[in-house]
Amino acid sequence: MSQIRLIGISGGSGSGKTTIIKRIAERVKDFVFIPQDNYYKTGEHVDNSNITAMNFDHPDAFDSELLLKQLTALRNGEAVDMPTYDFVNHRRAQETVRVEPRGVVLVEGIMVFFEQAIRDMLDLKIYVDTPDDIRFIRRLERDVAERGRTVDSVIKQYLEVVRPGHYQFIEPTKEYADIIIPEGGHNDKALRVLASFMNDLL
Repeated sequence: MSQIRLIGISGGSGSGKTTIIKRIAERVKDFVFIPQDNYYKTGEHVDNSNITAMNFDHPDAFDSELLLKQLTALRNGEAVDMPTYDFVNHRRAQETVRVEPRGVVLVEGIMVFFEQAIRDMLDLKIYVDTPDDIRFIRRLERDVAERGRTVDSVIKQYLEVVRPGHYQFIEPTKEYADIIIPEGGHNDKALRVLASFMNDLL
């Protein structure tokens, strides 16, 4: 297999990172998607009533060692068994997903640029920069519709850990980005440029 490239996409929660992946998939075929969210550590002691008992917006919430190990394997042309995560019950699921290496590996998540070892592996670093109010609305809609959360618990978590975590750990990593995309998946011009770049790599 020819050289495998790693592209990192980061930005705050609700910034539109996943939308970018979906839009890229419409234009580029030969890539695999590694969501950092799948590498959260188990926190089954957490529920709607004590949602801040585990800080999901802190670097320690992720199994970065496993993520690094699997990204290294993919770059070396080796398949991996990617973990999956149950966001309703806040624990790593028993099921894994077999991921075969492809020409481009897209790794996406809020802390992708935080760990230097992972950051240094990336051939291209993209930061999605979206206003706080838009990100909060998107997160609120997602967590209530998809993760069984109440509005009050989403607001409490946002104010106590999400917003502080964003400014302490995520926003500062913007300085490492090679490209900054405002408004995420709604920035069609930026998406066309990114898709073209990826197809050139392939």
